[in-house]
Parts: sequence; structure tokens; C-alpha cells
Amino acid sequence: MVRVGVVGASGYTGLELVKILLSHGGFELKYLATTEGDTLIEQLHPSLQDVITMAVDKADAEDIAQKCDLVFLALPHKASMSFAKGLLELGLKVVDLSADYRLDINTYEENYTHHTDKEHIDQAVYGLIEYYRDELKHTSLAAGPGCYPTATLLGILPFVPYLDSSAQIFVDAKSGVSGAGKKLSETTHFVHINENIFAYNPLKHRHAPEIAEKIRKIHGVDMQVNFVPHLIPATRGELVSVYATLKEEIDPIKILQEHYKDDPFIRIRTAPVDIKSTAGTHFCDIYAAHNNKALFVSSAIDNLLRGASSQAVAAANLMCGYDEGMGLPVVAYVP
Repeated sequence: MVRVGVVGASGYTGLELVKILLSHGGFELKYLATTEGDTLIEQLHPSLQDVITMAVDKADAEDIAQKCDLVFLALPHKASMSFAKGLLELGLKVVDLSADYRLDINTYEENYTHHTDKEHIDQAVYGLIEYYRDELKHTSLAAGPGCYPTATLLGILPFVPYLDSSAQIFVDAKSGVSGAGKKLSETTHFVHINENIFAYNPLKHRHAPEIAEKIRKIHGVDMQVNFVPHLIPATRGELVSVYATLKEEIDPIKILQEHYKDDPFIRIRTAPVDIKSTAGTHFCDIYAAHNNKALFVSSAIDNLLRGASSQAVAAANLMCGYDEGMGLPVVAYVP
């Protein structure tokens, strides 16, 4: 058994990690922490009462090193990098769910903040499993992708060789409110989000550079990505629609089926996808259609799982020599 811990156990992604790890056959949950500590996990998350009783400590790298072999960091960006640096120097494996290691240094500093761990950022492997599976097997630092980039990239990457690279990509993305985290804000207040939908940071959101960077890294093509996210009155789930221009007419469903034929957690749909069918699972459902050279790709994921926690566990599985699907949730919250 590999001993694991979760730092940042108070948030939604921390809770999802705990839920997965409790029934994981290869990981033993040995450590839980927040920046404050001094509580119990069932007090932070009452849904876990009579399921698990475990202390939540104030995060301490030396203490983690004594108790764990691998640590999940469910921390905000900037907070994560300083903590990861110490853990890596102590010889632990780290799966970081923040943005701190998922981008090139220049892209990160242009869109987030000054990076204080440049020595490790080049060692990090992007945790988009289907495209970095082999690299994840040989790294000590996995960088979890953003939820929006996960759904967008899984949908559009198979088609990049067929796209007119001089044309722009337009991404229309919609996410449940849990993607904004537990902290209450004016836009996530029930009175504002209930029976409502709205865009935020249109064309300026910092996930756009992440999407463009990974397209360039994987396919060697520079494309302008126009990204518009929306909040919808749902707790969880994410639907991303991508619009692009083809160089020639293709059969998009056949391309998807061939591209992902060996990827068990990608489901190719022959009708438009929905968020309910993936809620509570690690699956990404993808559908595509075209009208002459106009391409439409739609993908659905659970933003807290495939967009964060279950994808982090899949990366950890590979880092520890397990099958990538070990312990991952597959049954949707339907109805």
C-alpha cells in the first residue's frame, strides 16, 4: 500500500479526494491537513460522519514526510508552489491540483503571479492522462489540468491536424457553481445564481492560455483560443462546446472513435452530450458534428472529478505503478 495524504482537505476537491481514497485498493489515507488544522474531517464535512474519523492537522512538510509517500495538494495557486517545493526536496511524490505547475513559466507569470519554484516547474508532467500517460509513470510531480482545459482539450485535440490553423477557435464553456469553490461571493450567492446563467471574464479568462499552450505543445500548432466561461445553476458538471474551422470535410465521430479507442474513460457519443451522464464519474463524454468546414465539438465532465480530483488520483495511480483506473468512480449520479 502507498501511504497518501491530502493537504487542503476542507474544500470540495479535498472532499472528493477523501471519498475516492477511502475505497482505493492501493492507497492508504494517512494524513489530512489544512492551513489551520486542529479539527476532524467529519467536522469539516458532516457527510463523512460515521464513515471516517480522522484528525485534520495544520500542514507541516516534515510531518507529512514521516507519514506519506505521496501527497495531493488541493490548495490555491501560489500557496501550492512553496509547499510542493519542500515536499519534493524531502523525496515525496506530489500531485498538485492548483495552477502552479501546469504551465510554462512565462505563461504562468503572465497570467497568475511570480513563481518561486522554477527548479521544479520544468520537471512537472501535465496530468491530462490520455496525452501524458507514459510521462506520468516516471515523474514525482504531476500538475492537474484546469477543469475547463480538460474538457476543452479532450474534445478538440483529436481534430487539430484537420483544422485551419489560421482560423480562430471559439470555446463556449458552462460549469456548475462548485467550480468556484466553497468561498461565497456575490455571483455564487443563491439569489444570484438560481434560475440564472451568465458569462464571466469573457475572452480574458486565464484558462485560454493554458488551452493554447497545450495545443502548441502536443501538435506544434499555434492557434488563437477565444474562451468564454459561464456559471449555470447546477452544483456540479461542465459542458464545453468548441467551434472551429476545418481544412476539409471529415467524419468527426470516426476520428474520435479511432483516436480514443484505447482510452477507457473517454466515451464517444453519437448524440449531443449532457452533464448529468458524467456527474459523479471520471468519464469524459464527447460528441462532434460538422457543417461543411464548420466543426462543432461538445464534451461533458464532472468538474470536481474528471476536472480535478479523480484526474489527480488517475495521475497518482500511474506514478505509483497502478492501473490508471484503479479506484476511480464510474457510476453517474442519475437521476
